[in-house]
Amino acid sequence: MERVFVTGGSGFIGRALVRRLVKEGHAVGALVRSEESAAVVAALGATPVRGELTEPAPWQRELDGRDVVFHLAAETDLGADRARHELVTVQGTRAVVDAAREAGVPRFVHAGTEAALLAGDPLVDVDETAPLRPDSPATYSATKAVAEQIVLDANSPGFATVSIRPRFVWGPESSLLEGLAESARAGQFAWIDGGRHTTDVTYVDNVAEALLLGWRRGRPGQAYFVTDQHRVVFREFMETMFEIYGVHTSPAEIDLETAERAVPVPALWFLAQECTLRTDKAVADLGYQPIVSHADGLAATKNWAAARR
Repeated sequence: MERVFVTGGSGFIGRALVRRLVKEGHAVGALVRSEESAAVVAALGATPVRGELTEPAPWQRELDGRDVVFHLAAETDLGADRARHELVTVQGTRAVVDAAREAGVPRFVHAGTEAALLAGDPLVDVDETAPLRPDSPATYSATKAVAEQIVLDANSPGFATVSIRPRFVWGPESSLLEGLAESARAGQFAWIDGGRHTTDVTYVDNVAEALLLGWRRGRPGQAYFVTDQHRVVFREFMETMFEIYGVHTSPAEIDLETAERAVPVPALWFLAQECTLRTDKAVADLGYQPIVSHADGLAATKNWAAARR
């Protein structure tokens, strides 16, 4: 049994990771801000640790003797102002990195994103040599790029840092898919230029698998793209998701010029641009392979949705 600490453990990816860690017999502590989040991680078998991400002094002692920190917490509300993203994503990451390093934690695994590379152009069959874009006009992308750079720059002897970058994480309980379904029901979702661009996606349990591999096998100071290795047509995938989520309305169609005036970035890029990523590095270094196939992920999501209804 190893001792693990997780930030963002009550979130979508965090729940999958905590569930997996507990199943493997690890002692898991999870930083939480609210009673609701504490109840979520406790129900998964982790120990809630109350505190603020940017104020580690009250909870830093919880890092003593930990074998790894998984840092998943970030500001994901695209409507939040830049100050909020800077506080949570940038300052929060710096605080957790500093606290883990000071506590002598030997490994630090960061949940990154391909969005940290987005600045206006599609990502087409890119690998990890593509640069981070802290200069991105999208606040979410820019701050996630800065946060990842903080993590990778902190790599040093005795403190190995790794970043795992999934794309479009999906599966049961996805807040992203739920939000898109709600938008479609309300008539606030549209296909941009037909929505037939190709995209990579990553089932949530495959992300958890990659995070664990990053802990065990990741080369210090390195980032890794991970996907389902099953590219989809965005419209076809979302039509399947809408069917699963019980959306019976047909979204409108708009052209790119109209969308550029109405949809903020990076949501515009997500809805309208191709995004395909190479996973060769994760396969070679981590031995990464998806543990849940696309078909099995669809089945699990359908079963969850049916049970919820």
